[in-house]
Amino acid sequence: MHLAKIKIRIILLFLMIGSLTAIAQQRTGNIVEYFGKEKVNDIKEGKLLHVFKTGLALKIQNFRFNSSAFPKDQVFRRFLMQANYEPENDDVFDIDFLGNELKWKTIKTDTTNSFNDRNLRSSYVYLSYNSKSEQTVLFEASGHSLVLINGLPHEGDHYDFGWNLIPLKLKKGLNKFVLKVGRFPRIRARLIEPQANIQFTTRDVTLPDILVEEDNTYLGAIRVINTSEDWVENFTISSEISGKTSIHNIPNIPPLSVQKVPFKIASILDENQIGKADLKLSLNSNNGAIINSKTIPIQIKSKHKHHKRTLKSNIDGSIQYYSVAPSSNKNLEDSALFLSVHGASVEAVNQANAYKKKDWGNLIAPTNRRPFGFAWEDWGRLDALEVLADAKSIYKPNSKKIYLTGHSMGGHGTWYLGATYPDKFAAIAPCAGYPDLLLYRDGFTKRMLNMSEDQLKRFGITPKILERMTEKREPTAIENIIHRAGTPSRTLQLIRNYLHHGVYVLHGEIDNVVPTYIARDMRERLGKFHPDFTYYEYPEGTHWYGNHSVDWDPIFNFFKQRTIKDDDDIKTFEFFTGSPGVSASSHFITIHQQEKPFFTSSFKFSKEDGYQLTTDNVALIEVDFSALKDANTSIKIDDTSLNIQNDKKVFFKKVNDIWQVTSSPSLKEKGPHRSGGFKDAFNNNVVFVYATNGTPTENVWYYNRARFDAETFWYRANGYIDIVKDVDFSLKKYADRNVVIYGNADNNKAWNMLLKDCPIQVKDYGVNFNGKTLFGNQWGMYFVVPRKDSDKASVGVVTATGSKGMKAAYMNHYLVNGTTFPDVLLFDDEVLQNGMPAVKCAGFFGNNWSVDTGDFVWR
Repeated sequence: MHLAKIKIRIILLFLMIGSLTAIAQQRTGNIVEYFGKEKVNDIKEGKLLHVFKTGLALKIQNFRFNSSAFPKDQVFRRFLMQANYEPENDDVFDIDFLGNELKWKTIKTDTTNSFNDRNLRSSYVYLSYNSKSEQTVLFEASGHSLVLINGLPHEGDHYDFGWNLIPLKLKKGLNKFVLKVGRFPRIRARLIEPQANIQFTTRDVTLPDILVEEDNTYLGAIRVINTSEDWVENFTISSEISGKTSIHNIPNIPPLSVQKVPFKIASILDENQIGKADLKLSLNSNNGAIINSKTIPIQIKSKHKHHKRTLKSNIDGSIQYYSVAPSSNKNLEDSALFLSVHGASVEAVNQANAYKKKDWGNLIAPTNRRPFGFAWEDWGRLDALEVLADAKSIYKPNSKKIYLTGHSMGGHGTWYLGATYPDKFAAIAPCAGYPDLLLYRDGFTKRMLNMSEDQLKRFGITPKILERMTEKREPTAIENIIHRAGTPSRTLQLIRNYLHHGVYVLHGEIDNVVPTYIARDMRERLGKFHPDFTYYEYPEGTHWYGNHSVDWDPIFNFFKQRTIKDDDDIKTFEFFTGSPGVSASSHFITIHQQEKPFFTSSFKFSKEDGYQLTTDNVALIEVDFSALKDANTSIKIDDTSLNIQNDKKVFFKKVNDIWQVTSSPSLKEKGPHRSGGFKDAFNNNVVFVYATNGTPTENVWYYNRARFDAETFWYRANGYIDIVKDVDFSLKKYADRNVVIYGNADNNKAWNMLLKDCPIQVKDYGVNFNGKTLFGNQWGMYFVVPRKDSDKASVGVVTATGSKGMKAAYMNHYLVNGTTFPDVLLFDDEVLQNGMPAVKCAGFFGNNWSVDTGDFVWR
């Protein structure tokens, strides 16, 4: 499928918000039809038990893009807080700001057994099923972003892949399902009687291409369904291809869950076998018995053709793939490496296929963890870095010839990655890109102010609605500190980092998806300070005008003329960062700590008149003088002159506004290795540890909460997360790994192992925040602290003081791109009704991870 169809039709969703999004998406058809992942319709995991053909729908119009860390959700709040709530047709749920009654209305499926109606945009769907007995089933639904099943949250299938299978035990009697409609105004929901307690599903398999020139053990990943109430332990997967077998021990799989687990594949070194082959997989129990088997097609290729590679991610231990457009020169030496990041909805395979082979370098296309993924921020950013490192180890390029490009959302990725890691690239080329994700999302609302009344009417927007959409409100101090956690993504605050490399900006002259004025604005900004950039508007070019929208010869000619400078050749340079935990270094200088966390920090270095270093919002900095060949024996930092040894790394610390030489900073303090922001907990081969020592309700909730996050990380990030009982956790077994704890000090037995000395203690009915005590069962918290027994690992905490707090913390928007989370957030159950203004406390620990030296705001 051509990228044209993908880009022009699909990426429109990023222009729309609320119902506007849905309108644009409906016009595109099904996203999965455009990038090779056809929606799954056939059931191969069991027998169809029930199709939901009638239900109730409630439309809650939302005219803002909901990227808040705490989105308002009055519908789920009602179901969560009122367990007996059962709506009926014509029940009035609420009255909106226009004075209209919001009513539940009966809906029915069409001939495809889908609820498919334009009025489902921005809606919730209530379904029910009366079971004659307790029984275990698979709930299969698509088109929804989230579902509550009998009061417990589960990840949805908002891209309408047909991938989601949720094992659950139906209650005897009434079972309630509340679905939030996703990107398309259609929902399908079915119950499946599983064919086996433990089995494979081929929905969403990750496979490499087998390359006949490489004698490697390859890695793939497949999902295993466990519909039993027992753990699946000590199982293996055996794979067989062309008579060669590999066996791999797989991680333990929790009860009533689906996990995407890795397996090994043998190499094939016979070029006569190039083409499609059968890969036979067997799931084997701990006694060697075959439990389930599948045969999957796999490609055998030459490494000199376009192909896929896989790698094991350090983020979560999952298997990710990237695609390669190899050089046309089979004997290439001193090669270049091009990192090309794709647009929204585009598979990495299609991204690489858009490029013809280059005779002077190899091109690699990472996945962003999914075709939509994380807009090259958060775990998409880390995926790009992991792929770049893996490709460097394989292709051994000239370290000075590394280049970055991308289209649309990948154009944003180019602006963002190029500003965040400026010394990694000799030149960058954003194509049809926007620099800042949130500004781009907000841009459509601003453009509506220039629309005619007729144009607005087409989107169902009245003057009152437009007034509501564009009304300005001063953010609270708490909102400001929460938004501050997103500083590393505010690309325009890092704009001077583009001075590190050449910049080629390519944009269509009449692009209305990423409007051309965005590129022109960047041209104006760069023109004020940048000596080495090229700007080109393709005449009559729309958002996508053929493969030359990315594979543009002048870009690669521009690249060929530029290399990364040697450290010693640099006379002066600048560097900006929003957090050392995201980006700390440029060339031979590293910012280790900030004075004010998650405000922009920067330095400017010059050696034109001796070593001089000026800083802003920097508390501790390192200079590796061994990278330089000058004979200087001193450096002036801001207004302080200091003697140095010019053949060593030297650390400088700011004390009472005076710089002084200091020793290497303790890894127990904040630094590039561990600098906070709650999202950082979901990294470093993270493991989820859930409570089992609470009440039956607490135990069920916290297990489901961990499983829900794991489901979300699989769906959004093609991920795999280890889920562990608190009683099975040990410091030694999970050494140096990040841990996310679900529960509190009273119900999670791993709490004292990891958090005994933490300044924040949460127990049943109370929070002790560094000596301040809040009582009640309504409190919930997210926070991150260093793992005391590790120099690199962190502990994330999802906790509550009781039932209300647990339900308030149900939303996992920390796994959504565009959301921002500082080190600590304290909130109560009112956040579901009132959103971010209801947060009680938010802030950042100090550089020594204490509250006393931190920056916190209370409501």
